Amino acid sequence: MQRQRPWARMLTWSLVLLLVGLTGCTAVRQEASTPPPQPSPPARETPVQLGPRIYVANESSNSVTVIDGVSFTTLGTVDARSQATHDLALSRDGTRLFATNLASGKLSVIDTHTLETIASIPTGNRCHVVTLTNDNRYAWVANIGEDNISIVDTTNYRILGTIPVGHGPTGIAFSVDGRFAYVSNQDDKTVTVVDTATQELIQTIPVKTNPHFLVLGPDRRIWGTNTGENDIYVIDPATQTMVADVEVGPNPQQIAFAYKGMAGPYAYVTVSGANKIVVLNTDVQNMRIIEEIDVGPFQAQRPNGIWANPEGTRLFVANEGSHNLLVLDTGTNEVIATVPVGRKPIRVVVSR
Repeated sequence: MQRQRPWARMLTWSLVLLLVGLTGCTAVRQEASTPPPQPSPPARETPVQLGPRIYVANESSNSVTVIDGVSFTTLGTVDARSQATHDLALSRDGTRLFATNLASGKLSVIDTHTLETIASIPTGNRCHVVTLTNDNRYAWVANIGEDNISIVDTTNYRILGTIPVGHGPTGIAFSVDGRFAYVSNQDDKTVTVVDTATQELIQTIPVKTNPHFLVLGPDRRIWGTNTGENDIYVIDPATQTMVADVEVGPNPQQIAFAYKGMAGPYAYVTVSGANKIVVLNTDVQNMRIIEEIDVGPFQAQRPNGIWANPEGTRLFVANEGSHNLLVLDTGTNEVIATVPVGRKPIRVVVSR
């Protein structure tokens, strides 16, 4: 038998080890190319869907009353953790409610799911009203005592800056395209027009004594009340001029829009000095009073805040003298519910 030479034996073992090594590497590569099993994604929480709600700012109670929009029963009362809760603005998704507090100069942020105040933002002396921009990214707050508007980021609740306006700003409304902001100034008897892109004042429109709340109408015009007198006015953003001025009674407060059956929309004005709601058509070329609703027989005094449901078939009226909320059927003018709220309710907003 022929003996294998040492160098041949070494070569044979080298070939064996090489083959084993190549086999091992191939196994590792195949293992690496197979992706490991991925964990299942966590189940997403379904957001809690809130039914329609009515929110009422109670100035003398420093609180917000929350009412079910179907049964008209009280769901709770939110402590604003500030003084003299005056105005309200609800985010588009209904999860955040912003409330101004006149005496403390702070903006409260309320979580509508937990009904708790989650933030308090100092904005300025005697902050009066709050209005959200059309994209809901910013809250504009009118500070009567500082003659300016504070702009608040609605995500992180931080003040981004201020805009000087007229003396004693009391109302804010945005044009339908968001290009312009309208600010009523009670001490100047004017409405200031602000370009929202440049934040520059581009126009001053004379009105009358103590112009107050402003609202965007269904006709894309800006409607306002002269609370110190007896009239309302309408501003056309196309011309930046006042196109209508109608007497409605002493101390008109706020305006909402609703329908009577298939007819409308009509403008409903709370006239505090006459204890009435005055109804007008919305044709600025021929504006006139259609009817008047006396709220006195319904145990209501000094109607102030007013809001309509999205369908325009119900009106919600806060009465600061009788500390209650009336629910009116616009088709019949019948009061279908009376709900006790806090002391001196001023503002009402309704979710969808």
